[in-house]
Amino acid sequence: MSARKMRNTKDTMGTKTFFVLKRVVFVLFVFFVLKDTIVAQQEAPFTYAITGARVVPVSSAPIDNATVVFSGGTITAVGTSVTVPPGAITIAGKGMTVYPGLIDMGSSAGLEAPAVARAENPQTTEDLERVKHDTLMRPHLRAADHMNPASPALLKAAQAGITAELATPGSDGIRGQSALVLTSLGADAPQIGALADERRGPLVLKAPIALHVGTADSPAGGEVYPNSLLGLIAFNRQAFLDAQWYQQARPKPYAPALDAMGPALAGRLPVAFRASASRDVLRALDMARMFKLDPVITAARQVEGVAADLKAANARVIYSLNFPTRRVSLAPDADEPLSVLRDRANAPKGPAALERAGILFAFESAGLSEPKDFLKNAQKTVANGLSKESAIKALTLNAATLAGAADRLGSLDKGKIANVIVTDGDLFDDKTTLKYVFVKGRPITLPPADANPRR
Repeated sequence: MSARKMRNTKDTMGTKTFFVLKRVVFVLFVFFVLKDTIVAQQEAPFTYAITGARVVPVSSAPIDNATVVFSGGTITAVGTSVTVPPGAITIAGKGMTVYPGLIDMGSSAGLEAPAVARAENPQTTEDLERVKHDTLMRPHLRAADHMNPASPALLKAAQAGITAELATPGSDGIRGQSALVLTSLGADAPQIGALADERRGPLVLKAPIALHVGTADSPAGGEVYPNSLLGLIAFNRQAFLDAQWYQQARPKPYAPALDAMGPALAGRLPVAFRASASRDVLRALDMARMFKLDPVITAARQVEGVAADLKAANARVIYSLNFPTRRVSLAPDADEPLSVLRDRANAPKGPAALERAGILFAFESAGLSEPKDFLKNAQKTVANGLSKESAIKALTLNAATLAGAADRLGSLDKGKIANVIVTDGDLFDDKTTLKYVFVKGRPITLPPADANPRR
């Protein structure tokens, strides 16, 4: 190469290097100039004050003409002599009532669990049984690992006043481990120049909450075991027997499913049995006694006749607000079995029986297509004998207690997470509407007023 060509090449490289360095210097300059602004914006405490409202802390008696202040996602003050901080966004609460955000103790909203790998072209019954076994045996499935914060179902729940939920893996068998999660992370503050897009705070509040065990009301049949209700019950029992042996023998190779059941067998993790009918409740309590488990009954409905058994077992109950309804496909004059009519009539009465027996209980929505029906059906339990005080506790503080998170949410107390809902009347009046919802101190955009009444 000639000296001239070499000199031209060096000049070209030098020019490129100059422009690269110039661009780097510019980016660094922008970063240091805007750094303080960006950090201030990310860390800016969102402070709200709801003044002059009726406040229902749940942990104590209601307070008239009170103020609730929360900042940075945490409640900072509640009472009648609270000073509103400078710069706080103030909401005039006259004529309104402030409650803790509702907690749904059984939902799959936002949970996107991975599918079980299917055998390609199964040739034998053994291949089919292996797939079915893997489908039913998933105690190592952690709901906390599979939550989608952007799920529309989560937002819909938040808009119905449900600010936290127990995310529960579905299916029959040993279903997996639940997690207590927020229903929203809130809208992020605008980022300058789109230099960052960080989410604010984790969705998961606590995990795991319980190991869930289920049997469907009408188990699917099929050609391979288990293909009946009694088969599913036997499958679940055998799973605990296998896990019990595994904890003692510690054989090789490592079995993640059996290992995941260890905390439940050791009494460190509650076991939540899906049991709607009274006979299923008794079966679940029997299994809990057999393996010395800490029982929670979920999807409960027929509890009047087994309240004493639940109390004796020190079991907690998550009562289903997915009340049975008449099938749309039935003709108006079609008859229904007496057992079906009785179950439908008694469904809203169960919580009152739990209240009389002194059993800790909360509510779940699992199976409801509309989150707004969660509160609507809770109102029906009040109309059927449950006291308003017990109903609001079941929707808030009892749920937090059952999840082991009462120190963080479930009531309007200083230092707790600012999950707050504001209504224009009593929560259990069917004409009452939600006016504001806050999840961890961030406002949730509600549907138009005419679309929001719980009727």
